[in-house]
Amino acid sequence: MKGPDDEPTSRAPTYADRVTGQVYRDGRTMVNAYIDRFAQKHEGVVLPPLDETGYTQLRRGSASVGVNVLDDHGVLLFLAPVIPVVSQGREAFYRRLLELSFLATSDAAFAIDAQKDEVYLRAVRRISGLDYEEFEDLLETVGKVADDWDDALRKEFPV
Repeated sequence: MKGPDDEPTSRAPTYADRVTGQVYRDGRTMVNAYIDRFAQKHEGVVLPPLDETGYTQLRRGSASVGVNVLDDHGVLLFLAPVIPVVSQGREAFYRRLLELSFLATSDAAFAIDAQKDEVYLRAVRRISGLDYEEFEDLLETVGKVADDWDDALRKEFPV
């Protein structure tokens, strides 16, 4: 972005909830507030605060959803392991993942971690400007879709 004299200007990210107007000092503080609010709203759900690396996780049925604040990139990453990459019938397997990612995964998509040879369901959202409703929706979506498809994909593509 350039200023009036064509000098580069930069703005610090704004960590404020658009609905409530609550302003937070940084992304981790905001996400921790949303985590606390989520746990209070959903009695019986255990969602610890972010650890020193910016990570926490919760269970949704058979799925485990990781919540990651990536400070260097200014994003929030939801990540749920789904199934190991199959060794037989990979073309059909990859095609199925792409087809599902088109609409069946809502705001999330399947991705492959090449180092672990594992399929994950992931959703990424910029932290600046994130509101609680978006946080809750993404967390619930990733949890539900991963819970639905981890078992279904294992049946369809035995590992």
